[in-house]
Amino acid sequence: MTLSMRTLLVWGLLGGLLAGVLALGFAEAFGEPPVEVAIAFEDRSAEQEAHQHGTEPAAQAAPVSRGVQRTLGLAVATCAFGTALGGLFALAFAFAYGRIARLSPRSTALLLAAVGFGVVFLVPYLIYPANPPSVGDPNTIDNRSAWYFAMMALSIGWSVLAMWARRRLAERIEGWLAGVVAVLGYLVAVFATGALLPDFHEVPQGFPAQSLWEFRIASLGTQAVLWATLGITFAVLFDRAEQRATNRAMDSGLAAG
Repeated sequence: MTLSMRTLLVWGLLGGLLAGVLALGFAEAFGEPPVEVAIAFEDRSAEQEAHQHGTEPAAQAAPVSRGVQRTLGLAVATCAFGTALGGLFALAFAFAYGRIARLSPRSTALLLAAVGFGVVFLVPYLIYPANPPSVGDPNTIDNRSAWYFAMMALSIGWSVLAMWARRRLAERIEGWLAGVVAVLGYLVAVFATGALLPDFHEVPQGFPAQSLWEFRIASLGTQAVLWATLGITFAVLFDRAEQRATNRAMDSGLAAG
């Protein structure tokens, strides 16, 4: 069964929007509590510092209120990111299907989602784990962000090289063994690269370790929901499309008979 690029893009955008909605619910339920703890910690730290200097803590009016940030702001950001990611996922699927391995469309979609989650998010995340807002030195945020995206680009680059190496190795050894060697080579390459990049250890002393752990797990879970929803959505839509194609073929056969 062949599908047009337009159909795949529509599927990707719809799947990405659904992924954004589900990720929003997950982030709201599990990510917001540790964020509130981080904000309260920052406020207490500011009050203690002001008290030590005998001054009043400076009142800083946020450009956007906290209520808008955790509702409308989070919803727009998550859904927009999910929709954009869905479009890119559709393009990646169109390229990967039939090229990476002899897999069905459903298996290709699920594998692509798993690989995308690992390569695009998990590996850079392990090198530069997320911190709650208000935690860390604001003077280094640009550098941290730049190195995070650099690690993401390096991870994608190493994965492309690993796929090329797998295809070349598959000409000489068994396919499964070529895949194992390529994956191990990718892991060695990305973590060796990550070890050479700058470190940023900026969690302030006294910040609750439990809240930091909960925030990082919530960040991990939010991305897992995004990627899993994309893969499952594509798999389900392919099932429905194949079922409709089968029904049309059966109806045409019955009509011809």
